[in-house]
This record gives sequence, structure tokens and C-alpha cells, in this order.
Amino acid sequence: MNQTTAVQTPRISGTRLLLPLALLSVYLIWGSTYMAISVALQSWPPFMMASIRFLIAGAALYAGLRMRGMPSPTLRQWLNAAFAGSLLLGIGNGAVCYAQQTVASGLAAIAIASMPLFAAIFGVIYKTWPSRVEWLGLVIGFSGVILLNFGNGLDGSPLGAVALIMAACAWAFGSVWSQRQDMPPALMNTAAQMLCGGVILGVVALLHGERLHAMPSLPATLSLAYLIVFGSLVAFSAYLYLLNNVRPLLATSYAYVNPPVAVLLGMLFLGEQVHGIDVFAMLVILAGVALIAFSKATRRAPTTSGS
Repeated sequence: MNQTTAVQTPRISGTRLLLPLALLSVYLIWGSTYMAISVALQSWPPFMMASIRFLIAGAALYAGLRMRGMPSPTLRQWLNAAFAGSLLLGIGNGAVCYAQQTVASGLAAIAIASMPLFAAIFGVIYKTWPSRVEWLGLVIGFSGVILLNFGNGLDGSPLGAVALIMAACAWAFGSVWSQRQDMPPALMNTAAQMLCGGVILGVVALLHGERLHAMPSLPATLSLAYLIVFGSLVAFSAYLYLLNNVRPLLATSYAYVNPPVAVLLGMLFLGEQVHGIDVFAMLVILAGVALIAFSKATRRAPTTSGS
């Protein structure tokens, strides 16, 4: 595998528009998926719902790319996509769906906000050290997350909390690990990871004994459709694009923005109250993200030519 240690100038200029659009997608859309998951869980079992979400999205994207003439991934790329999909979607998203049966959507987003810290720790394994400004942004952002937790007074089951921390760890390691592997190109990487993750989640659903005991409600089904189209096809594609073009700290900074989005949506659509400390915490979180974004985070870490 040929290693690339620097970004070519044409690639940087070509990403000036796509990078902010991709960041906005993972910031806003994934912030809204916590509420969508909560609504979908009213009718759908967690692992079954996640499996259906990624299998449909992955199959549709894979079929479309193949019809346009994009070659199928190599065996090695399928294996790497299966491992990454197991971490990001199987454990990462699956654990979030499981936890949200007993944990409020806002708390789930807040717990996942610890993920950039794990990404920084795992990055050290590959000698990718955060800069001082990035460390400062991480500390400030996580401080805002703690403030937001205090302000909302959210609580959940201990098992759900453990599942959320597992999700954050798995997503962070999968993100850091996949940047240095021979992955399928561009959108084919998205399709392959969703297909593999969907299969793994389906196996977990069967082993967990999940069944539909009644016809899913219309709101739950519409929420699942939203997760398929926007949460998977749009936002997950944007996230993998970010992993190919920026350092993990900036790519994973969405985890700091998602909690304010989740809390605000809860206020607007679920009647949840937002207090002054919540607003202050959101500003602190955004300040931390800004430090990460305007540091040297847009400089790529070493990655393989296949990613």
C-alpha cells in the first residue's frame, strides 16, 4: 500500500465547499437522529431497527453505484469495511439504539460527546498527537457537555450509560483505524460499511430474540425512513468523506454539536424546557468546536491510497 503523507493542492481547493457542507450535515442531521431514534423505538426493536436502516440504505447506494459502473470492493476492502462497519455501526450505532430504550435522547447525545476524547487517545497509538489548541478545544467542549448535563438534569439506567460509553469508544477507534486502511473509494466505502454493519446488526437482533409484535405506527415508520435517507445516506456519507479529508478530531467534533441540537429539538417538538445554563453550555461547546476547527485539524493524518 502506498502511503500519502500530505494533501495535494488541487484536493484542498476542491474540498473548500464540500468540507463545510459535510460538517453541517453531521452537525445538524446527526443531532436530529437521536430524537428520530426515540420515536422509531416506540414500535421497532433496537437492533432490528438499526439493521433495517443500514441494510436498505447500503443496498440502495451499492446498487446505484454499481449501475453507474463503479467496481465492487476487493476482498481486502470488504474485510476492512466489515471490521469498520462492525465498530461504527454494529457497536457504535447499535449500542446507542439499545441505550435509548431507557436513556433520554438528550443524554445519549451528551454521552456520545465523549467520543472525540477517545479519538484523541486512539490517535496517539498512530502517533497523531493533538496540538495544544486542539487539546484546549477538547477540554472546553467536554466542559460544556458536563454543564449541559447538569442543566438538563437528565438521567438514565446504568446499563444504558455503559452502552453509550462503549458506543463512543467503538466509534472513535473505528474512525481512527479506518483512516489507515485500504478502504473502498468514496461512496462505495459508505455502502460497504452500511451493508456489513446492517448484516451484523441483523444477526444481533436474531440472537437477541427481537420480533415485531404489532404493526409499527406511522410516526415510528416515518422516523425510520428519515434515519435511512438522511441519517445514513446523507450524513454517514458526509462523515466518511470527512474522515478522508480531515484529521479525526475535526471529523468527530460533531459529537460536541449534537447535544445542543438534540436538546433544542426536544424543546421545540417534545416540549422539553431549556434553561439559562443550557444556553451557556451550548455556547461553551461551540467554542470548543471552533478551536478544533480553526486549528491545524484540516491537515490530514497519514492514510493509505485506498481510503
